[in-house]
Amino acid sequence: MQNVLQILNISISKALSALYEIQNIELSFQKTKPDFEGDITLVTFNLTKLTKVSPDATATAIGEYLKTHETLIEKYNVVKGFLNISFKNEFWLNYFCSVKDNLNIGFKTTNSSGKTIMLEYSSPNTNKPLHLGHVRNNLLGYSVAKILSANGHKVVKANLVNDRGIHICKSMLAWKLNGNGETPQSSGIKGDHLVGKYYVEFDKLYKSEIIKLVNEGKTKEEAEKLAPIILEAQQMLLKWEKGDAEVIELWKTMNGWVYDGFKQTYANLGVEFDKMYYESNTYLLGKEIVADGLNKKVFYKKENGSVAIDLSNEGLDEKIVLRSDGTSVYITQDIGTAIERFKEFPELNQLIYTVGNEQDYHFKVLFKILDKLGYAWAKECYHLSYGMVELPEGKMKSREGTVVDADDLLTEMYNTAAKTTAELGKVDDFSEGELNELYKTISLGALKYFILKVDPKKKMLFNPAESIDFNGNTGPFIQYTHARIKSVIRKVENFKEFDKSKIEINLIEKEIIKTIYDFESVVTEAGNLYNPAIISNYVYELTKLYNRFYHEHNIIREENETVKNYRLALSKTCATVIANAMNLLGINVPERM
Repeated sequence: MQNVLQILNISISKALSALYEIQNIELSFQKTKPDFEGDITLVTFNLTKLTKVSPDATATAIGEYLKTHETLIEKYNVVKGFLNISFKNEFWLNYFCSVKDNLNIGFKTTNSSGKTIMLEYSSPNTNKPLHLGHVRNNLLGYSVAKILSANGHKVVKANLVNDRGIHICKSMLAWKLNGNGETPQSSGIKGDHLVGKYYVEFDKLYKSEIIKLVNEGKTKEEAEKLAPIILEAQQMLLKWEKGDAEVIELWKTMNGWVYDGFKQTYANLGVEFDKMYYESNTYLLGKEIVADGLNKKVFYKKENGSVAIDLSNEGLDEKIVLRSDGTSVYITQDIGTAIERFKEFPELNQLIYTVGNEQDYHFKVLFKILDKLGYAWAKECYHLSYGMVELPEGKMKSREGTVVDADDLLTEMYNTAAKTTAELGKVDDFSEGELNELYKTISLGALKYFILKVDPKKKMLFNPAESIDFNGNTGPFIQYTHARIKSVIRKVENFKEFDKSKIEINLIEKEIIKTIYDFESVVTEAGNLYNPAIISNYVYELTKLYNRFYHEHNIIREENETVKNYRLALSKTCATVIANAMNLLGINVPERM
């Protein structure tokens, strides 16, 4: 069936032609504000230059025409030049009947857009376990990937693992000095945690040496450069780059521990990837591109032999892309990796990087360099920037071991979910296996929803205790509502089709149907803005509406069989939309809880 905007565009265009002889003008619509009556609002200010009358007069004339000529429009009202239009209940009921059996409400078919997008997220370092900051990155990236897929795009979920560099060598050296052969198997410590333990150990040893050198008369800056352990770590990196067998073997071993740990954490978080990239394979990419850019005068060589680009005309600074000793810098690798990805996936239309906002400048420079190198697709590269996650007690610091570990967080969330759910006393008939699955579903739902309901651009304060609450704007509240609907439906073995000609929808039912109608446009908006918070806010509003309906109207106890079947169908459709919306956030909804 035609949607609201299609109907109004046709009808209002006819009105403008008949009333004012105006043809082919773009109309401006918006959702009617909650304070006013109406389903959709026409903004008339842009029309008055052509109608030659006031906004109110223009709106009133159009409203009268619509009421006379459009059978689906029930009434209108005008507020300061805004024309608020109400559709007849018949329209909303017909819409509901057209979608009530569609399990994919809001979703477009896979790759129906013909567009292919690579979305990179996670990008961890192999010197420490994943922490709360990584959790936001992974959940944001994975959710955006699902939202883009729901908009009909083919999405390649990518992960670039930072598995080389001085920070990796720090963990390796500390283990070599003080590890005494400790392994995940011998210690019972998860591999990524074990490597992270030695990253923290390196920092302790390094600080101790700095204090010693300062006490011997060195400045702090001198001590930081001359500390024996940092010099040894730098030598280890040089040996790695030259292919030293012993260093490479240690690197492979410790990275292997970390990969095993990451794999477990990703599985527990419920995220996955289609393509894995490793910095150890990509760090040399870009050097040839720089040489080519020199020939094309995109880059220039400085007096000290380094290669740079001047971006001051673009409001940026000079950027070194090759050091004086010929070694590449981080952005050199990113230049090469981006180019290789478009070569590997010729059908690629867009490349999205999910990285914290502290790297905003880096990506502005990267995309500008790619543009100057002549790659047309550079304009389709996008930095999905997000704010940092902070705790009530302040920022996290990996070197000092003061981060919130992702595994510990998941365990804490699970335990809190178990305690909170048990206190409600509604799971006595669950088996141990069912309880375990339920607690996992609730805890992950609480974590994901709490993080994703915040606009990505905003920094956020994470409080685990607030996230697991069966009331308010939380994942468990929405999950509980879904389970409640499923419980209602289970109590009626087979509800029947209803005769829509005998249905008179009430105000709350109309609001629910209108909200279901909005879901497709909400999914589109969330995809255009790369913002799962739009989905979160939507599903919370739908859930509140349904709970109001549930408390104010009989469903199973409704005596009129036709109305009863209609309300059961409405409940079932609500459950479908709630499940679909939560799925876009990477959240499962239980059948009962």
